[in-house]
Amino acid sequence: MQFNLADLLERVADTVPDHLALVCGSRRLTFADFEARANRLAHVLAAHGIGPGDHVALYLFNSTEYLEGMFAAFKLRAVPINVNYRYVEDELRYLLDDADAVAVLYHREFASKLDAIRPNLPKLRVFVTVDDPTDSPGAAVDLTGIESGALEYESALAGAGSERDFAPRSADDLYLLYTGGTTGMPKGVMWTHVDLFFGAMAGAGGGGAPISRPEEIADRCREPRTRCVPICPFMHGTAHWMAFSTLLMGGTIIIPIEHRLDPAALWHLVAREQANYLVIVGDAFARPLLDALDTPDGRALDVSCLHVVLSGGAILSPALKRAFVERLPGVLVVDGYGASETGGQGQSVVVAGGDVPAAPRFRVGADTQVLGADLRPVDPGIVGLLARRGHIPLGYYKDAAKSAETFPVVDGVRWAVPGDHAVAEVDGAITLLGRGSMSINTGGEKVYPEEVESVLKAHPDVVDAVVVGVPDERWGERVVAIVQSRIGAEPRLDALQSHSRTSLAGYKVPRALVLVAMIERSPAGKPDYRWARKVANSTPGTVEA
Repeated sequence: MQFNLADLLERVADTVPDHLALVCGSRRLTFADFEARANRLAHVLAAHGIGPGDHVALYLFNSTEYLEGMFAAFKLRAVPINVNYRYVEDELRYLLDDADAVAVLYHREFASKLDAIRPNLPKLRVFVTVDDPTDSPGAAVDLTGIESGALEYESALAGAGSERDFAPRSADDLYLLYTGGTTGMPKGVMWTHVDLFFGAMAGAGGGGAPISRPEEIADRCREPRTRCVPICPFMHGTAHWMAFSTLLMGGTIIIPIEHRLDPAALWHLVAREQANYLVIVGDAFARPLLDALDTPDGRALDVSCLHVVLSGGAILSPALKRAFVERLPGVLVVDGYGASETGGQGQSVVVAGGDVPAAPRFRVGADTQVLGADLRPVDPGIVGLLARRGHIPLGYYKDAAKSAETFPVVDGVRWAVPGDHAVAEVDGAITLLGRGSMSINTGGEKVYPEEVESVLKAHPDVVDAVVVGVPDERWGERVVAIVQSRIGAEPRLDALQSHSRTSLAGYKVPRALVLVAMIERSPAGKPDYRWARKVANSTPGTVEA
């Protein structure tokens, strides 16, 4: 099939121009509005020399401008680049340099960071500044430095044409997704649009069969079924993929205006907009949302409109899955498993009254298999590397060696093998163990942090937990739990060990405990293991068994 994502979105806009596409605060854009604004932005970028293959950085909070920026780049066959807005200057400079960004769309509050690193980014030449709707009216604008030469987003759009007059596009146009970099420097994962559409967006099947030709997208979008609230940042792949999957089916993306997790505001948004689909990232999002539902204000809200809660990028602990379906019995709780290097690979679904598996067990398609050390499929029950073939990325941007390692070709079949360990079950499902690089080797036994973290977070005194290994003279490494406790609670190591032994083998039980005020996570909700190791190795007074 020959298309890029802009071709498909244009078909949707032509088919259902009056359907509501985007909601953010007081802004409500139909598909016709969304496309016209993306056309105007594309013309602005083109007028400043941006064209096929050029990289356009999106240094933005979640906003309509973020999705407009992606759509506009796709129209020009340019490549949008996701930027972590929490990066300090050195991290930001590294990413923009590694990505070869030539243009950047940024919220105005980030101007000073861009100003500081601009001398080290000679390729970056086009700056488009976006006002933040959360800014107070009449807030002062610093027109020195980078802001003095930047294009103001709305003014630039107002002066540009809204016509669709772009050159033809190609199925192998690129989409580039930078990984979070929680265990190393971020890497850009390169996808073709067609592979991304089928590998990460389910071919706009909406739970059914993928489309077999681009024209079918028009039939899929006529009845808008999904009103989706993505809580995770758009710089995170799950948010990209869910947003575009929803839009390609004619649905609506409802964007919270707050830049940080505000559980009470989110539930009010769900109720007010009658959202039926909520996208979160693991327990870091789920627990505060559940806590907010248990307040008098939360209990008074009618959120029966909600049908699906999807967690992508981090697995929900069994205790919180159970809590969700008990509090909202009409909701499907879906754990979506995948990675930047594989797209969506599998799902685990929990419903009210159903079983809640103690281990992360996923139903996967035929293209996902568990491979042994020789990178060939292993028998059920054997621990191996989880891999995917078929619609997978081309590799990492500017890193041929790492690409060859992660995307090997075996017996003529190209695989994506990002490093997660799993066990294949007899019925075709897989049980996920965790990232091999994160595993702890204690006395010759492997311990996967995710398994221990899931058990710890089921303890009533624990809000959040991260598990790492630290050097041990006798065992090689010992398991250390870094725990954020509930307000007023101070869990003891012996109590957490007793709790853990009901679900874990003895060698997996934490041997040391560090209590912290807050677990450090990425904006996407993923644990920062580098921070955790530093805490575990340097905290005086660590409680040990």
